[in-house]
Amino acid sequence: MRHLLLASTILLSAGSAHAQTQGGASADPSILTPERVFSSPGLNGPVARGVSLSPDGQLVAFLRPREDDNDVQDLWAAPVGPGEPYKLIDSRALVPDAGELSEAEKARRERMRVSARGVVEYSWDKQGRYILAPLEGDIFLATRADGSVRRLTETEADEIDAKVSPLGNFVSYVRDQDLVVYDLADGRETPVTTDGDGLVTWATAEFIAQEEMDRDTGYWWSPDERYIALTRVDESPVDVVPRFEISGDGATVVQQRYPRAGRPNALVELYVQDRQSGQRVKVDLGANTDIYLARVDWAGDGKTLYVQRHSRDQKTLDLLSVDPATGASRVILSQKADAWVDLNNDFRVLKDGRFLWSNEDSGWRHLYLYDRDGRLVRPVTRGDYPVKHLDGVDETTGDVFFTASMRDGEELPIEQQMFRASLNSTVEPVAVTPAGGWWNVSVNGPATAYVGNYSDPKTPPQSALYSIDGQRIRWIEENRLDAAHPFSPYVSHLPTPEYGTLQSHGETLVWRMTTPPGFDPSKKYPVVMQVYGGPGTGAGVQKSWQPLTNQLLTDAGYVVFRLDNRGEGDRSQRFETSIYRRLGLAAVEDQTLAAQWLKQQPYVDPDRIAVMGWSFGGFLSLLTLTQPEAGLAAALAGAAPTEWSLYDTHYTERYMSTPQDNPEGYAETDILPRLDDLTGRLMILHGMADDNVIFANATRVIDALQAKSVPFEMMLYPGQRHGVRGDPRQLQQWRTYLDFLDRTIGPRSVSKTD
Repeated sequence: MRHLLLASTILLSAGSAHAQTQGGASADPSILTPERVFSSPGLNGPVARGVSLSPDGQLVAFLRPREDDNDVQDLWAAPVGPGEPYKLIDSRALVPDAGELSEAEKARRERMRVSARGVVEYSWDKQGRYILAPLEGDIFLATRADGSVRRLTETEADEIDAKVSPLGNFVSYVRDQDLVVYDLADGRETPVTTDGDGLVTWATAEFIAQEEMDRDTGYWWSPDERYIALTRVDESPVDVVPRFEISGDGATVVQQRYPRAGRPNALVELYVQDRQSGQRVKVDLGANTDIYLARVDWAGDGKTLYVQRHSRDQKTLDLLSVDPATGASRVILSQKADAWVDLNNDFRVLKDGRFLWSNEDSGWRHLYLYDRDGRLVRPVTRGDYPVKHLDGVDETTGDVFFTASMRDGEELPIEQQMFRASLNSTVEPVAVTPAGGWWNVSVNGPATAYVGNYSDPKTPPQSALYSIDGQRIRWIEENRLDAAHPFSPYVSHLPTPEYGTLQSHGETLVWRMTTPPGFDPSKKYPVVMQVYGGPGTGAGVQKSWQPLTNQLLTDAGYVVFRLDNRGEGDRSQRFETSIYRRLGLAAVEDQTLAAQWLKQQPYVDPDRIAVMGWSFGGFLSLLTLTQPEAGLAAALAGAAPTEWSLYDTHYTERYMSTPQDNPEGYAETDILPRLDDLTGRLMILHGMADDNVIFANATRVIDALQAKSVPFEMMLYPGQRHGVRGDPRQLQQWRTYLDFLDRTIGPRSVSKTD
């Protein structure tokens, strides 16, 4: 469930059903409509996605949605010095008629939460000579020197997870469950494996790795191109869960291999292929095969392979040092915890053999420097805040760059910046990016420059190239909110969020509230509580540009409120693990606290409060509507997991252990026994081809409500998986939301009015 927040974000981004005035009068042009939000060009402006700097630091590449279709992306480039951005790969010109993707690629994109078409990913070779771009199932290579684009494959099968080898001599990809290497010099393909078939797949991340572990690949080139480490996945131990994929054209029964909590996982093995000798050796991952292959990294000289091995109960994370020639391994460092050890992407091997890694031993996630044998050298960061991720290291100066939400050594969850620390001593970090908003950065290899993406509640997403000291070199997308900006007609209604805190069990919870245009605190307003609430995601309450759907709700007359409950966001270890073995119960307690607080505010109508959420947020919406102390009037619950034994192993067992070990926890978080306590009207929404939170999560609630003769509403999406994709369907989705809110807590609701 690592990206389930995306579906929640889609849910929270559209327009007002009240854009038209009564009696046929002209619409107020400053009021957002769902029709405008879900059309092209996008109202957020020219937002660059997937921005990266070339290895030599001279060119910036990025993805840009087409003006004529916001759901299709092209690849653009801009020189670091003078010169305008130019289109490097025109997706429509190369593939005018995009066909149907293979099931493997559909599943992979679903796991990565990629909903766009066209160019959706790309990669550089380490010299910066080429940019590789998969496009609609085939592979294209752009040569930087002359701007030419070369088509490498044109097959019926999809080539997935394509990469340029580190020295730029080869391109690799997975086709029909086997790994293939393409020689750029002579155009020949060489299969690395040939027996991928049925339930055996080479070099591809298994379902659990993609969905929950933030590992989207199953193979790794050594820096000198001699070796390729690759996985072999055998799904035969995994339960077959028959699943209907219901579309507008009919229904298909999919015999899905779905690893449910407490049940077997796929068998994942790791091998190293020696391209010089043709020999393949198996990596020793230990005698216990019921483990997770979490991360794989190469040392810079290609002589050591580092593997992170996560125990099935996720209480131990081992770092293995592997000899690629023999596959022999030894554990050089272990992280342990009473609840769980979170995975991260902070492991970085330095040229001298030492490495950086983060852990939460202090109660907060911090960076530590180790020698090559795993012995601690020193802490790199410390304080009452968590390091969110390691961004870069300048080994010449010893500077270490990382992202955190903090100020003056104390956590500040609603803002995010990049900071500089040191390899050579434990010093107080220095902020590189300005305070006051939300920064995401991508630092180049030598840590001499970074791409910075910034927004705040009044500034739509901007991206620029900066020198490592924070000086802007050039804009990539300035995205100035001026009269020419597509959002300009609606800027007068742009809400100014208010931020605050509530206290729960000794923890500080942050909230955000926006109010309707012309807000009068002497009047009473209906409230929409937006929730996600699940662990393993970033903060929802941010000083950043807000989803446009927030303004749709405020334009429709609703106060919009969001609280980050315990377990949600990047906070202390205690804050996160307060949910252990009782997933959702601390969250609903905190959301109930928020509902009670809202009812005490003089401008809130206590009888007209609704909650809405998707995925974990759908689950939390159901929980809160069945909490008598919250006393909510309505809930919109989308794609909700309603009984945790139906969900997958890695996510569920991390927070709940197994159903066999924690039957009480699974029972008390089941939605069905709570349905007698519904306090208001309910709408259930679900994709009818959802392969993540399978449709049975919805049908069991539908069946129980019907058996109890309880009226409810339902909106199902044929052919849609875990998120509702495409402007037309999202437009329908938001029209449905707004209509439901209008009838239950809005102007048409049966409740008191001023």
